[in-house]
Amino acid sequence: MSQFWSPAHLATFAKIIDLNGFSAAARALGVPKAAVSRAIAELEAELGVQLMTRTTRRLRLTPAGERLLPASRAILQSTDEARRLAAELVESRGGPLRVLAETTYGRVLLAPLVPRFLERYPQIPLDVELGEVTTGQGVPEGAAPGGHELAHELAHDIVIQVGEHPSAERVSRVLGAPPAVLCATPGYLQKAGEPTTPADLVRFDLLTPETPPGSSYILRLANGQRREEVAVRPKLAVNDPALLHASVAAGLGIGVLPEFLCRQGLAAQRLKRVLPDWRPPEQAPLCAVFPGRLAADERVKAFVDFLAANLVPALAA
Repeated sequence: MSQFWSPAHLATFAKIIDLNGFSAAARALGVPKAAVSRAIAELEAELGVQLMTRTTRRLRLTPAGERLLPASRAILQSTDEARRLAAELVESRGGPLRVLAETTYGRVLLAPLVPRFLERYPQIPLDVELGEVTTGQGVPEGAAPGGHELAHELAHDIVIQVGEHPSAERVSRVLGAPPAVLCATPGYLQKAGEPTTPADLVRFDLLTPETPPGSSYILRLANGQRREEVAVRPKLAVNDPALLHASVAAGLGIGVLPEFLCRQGLAAQRLKRVLPDWRPPEQAPLCAVFPGRLAADERVKAFVDFLAANLVPALAA
């Protein structure tokens, strides 16, 4: 085990002894009991000594455990103090509610709602940033290893991102799932023809969300009770919906896109629905992610509730 994690394991050891049990320590730390057991096993393996013996009713420290406990408690107290100071810093900072949103969704969906929110809640100023969100962390690239939670809390109060990423430290609130469509430019369809069945799609240039390297994109379509799956080799696979939309609008092929990005193009007939009776599955849900300790913050509740109420109509096809 890397010594990088030793302080966390020592603090876990102190928490187990102070609460007299692995289950109680796991609840206090907000992690599974298996994670606590693994931490102690790794710590004992790294140190080369047994720290405790366990019976059904209590824990007994070994001589090595008794010698190590005071230093472990000091690490635990320092960690708790650092968390307390960080919480005080955030809670006392005042100022605007800081929001980070993924760029495409921020520009198209969040931007029209910000003025309406400020009109309704003039007492809640906003500091909105559009940029990249690291999937699964809710924290921008460049955060220090092991400091994701603290970096996220100090940088932004709310992160608007794609996908749910449950965590003991963060709350994830689903705001809505964008419907998807198959579409292309009339010019491309005039040149390449139009598919009449899902199976025909393999003969066309497909532009899709990114796929694992070397694999096909499995396109799942529904028409009432009918279901079809088509494995295609995309001409372009990309994780940015804005770039995907621009490529479709440039006439490069048939795209799998969030409907809200195509709405204006379809209305102006610059884009045309392909296989309109068949529906792709909804895109990954859009979520508001924020630290658990801000769940009761009235500013956070007001902003997230406002988004939840207004994004569903905006996303509806």
